[in-house]
Amino acid sequence: MSCLWMRRALLALVSASTLLLLAACGSGTIESQLHPTRIVVFGDAFSDLGQNGSRYSVNDNTVNVWTQEVAVSFGLNLATVANGGTSYATGSARVTATPDAAGNSATPTITQQVDTFLSHDAIQPNDLFIVSGGIADLITEDALVRNNVETSAQMIANAKQAGKDLATQVRRLVNAGAAHVVVVGTYDLSKSLWATNTSQTDLLGQASTAFNDQVLVSLVDLGQTVLYIDAPLVFNVMVATPTVYGLSNSTAAVCTSVDPGPGIGIGPNQINSAKCTTSTLLPGVDYNQYVFADWIYPTAAAHRQFGSFAYSRITQRW
Repeated sequence: MSCLWMRRALLALVSASTLLLLAACGSGTIESQLHPTRIVVFGDAFSDLGQNGSRYSVNDNTVNVWTQEVAVSFGLNLATVANGGTSYATGSARVTATPDAAGNSATPTITQQVDTFLSHDAIQPNDLFIVSGGIADLITEDALVRNNVETSAQMIANAKQAGKDLATQVRRLVNAGAAHVVVVGTYDLSKSLWATNTSQTDLLGQASTAFNDQVLVSLVDLGQTVLYIDAPLVFNVMVATPTVYGLSNSTAAVCTSVDPGPGIGIGPNQINSAKCTTSTLLPGVDYNQYVFADWIYPTAAAHRQFGSFAYSRITQRW
């Protein structure tokens, strides 16, 4: 993982275009030896392929979630467990805690998703596992701080614990025989529109780093079987310089699908991308030029960009 730490150390020193080159270095000369027979996904809304009927993206019937982009790049079909597939990721799911970010106690946590898989299925040699989490946990913690239920220090401590808990689920899969496990934490939520609009950039940035760092520290000995994909590396550039990724707008949400209920967990009467279609967009714009669908989750175009990055990292590694 030394390259990862080097990359993080360089974040403040290099330009956005240089970062993109650093992330893609070597991708044109390495032929992947991994040909997965199936992809199994555990996670929250960031990886949800529509477990409850819709995706946290622009629901436009395209490849619009990053895990699907990875699967398509490998020539595989990926569907939700609800539709007979192997993607367990469910919107608003936290790593171990309940209720979920939207206040629903019935949503299976990432831990419970792994429980279900291990109790009903057998790991196969060419399985590719994706474990992604953190966003729902930090959304929940942020709400607790803003409602004076807990302190900022408690939020950081809970973020660290959630990061450790995510790593525990990865270790469970490895101990059960998984040979290829991809881990994705949260992108830096200080870059989200939610952080900007609520003036919570500092706290959400600290919490995001705390979560991701604990994931890394807890998995440092599993380098042969585990690959960490650095979501902040991509989204920091995507927000600061969207043109690097062929986008143009990182300051507004393109969806107009306001949800009177709890939605994505940031409160009532907020945009919920799970309700977003091509009929609920800002008028007269090209939604494929936007980074954000709602105040937290990416558009289909941004999802595809991150999926392409993840696929490149996977094929370079295995």
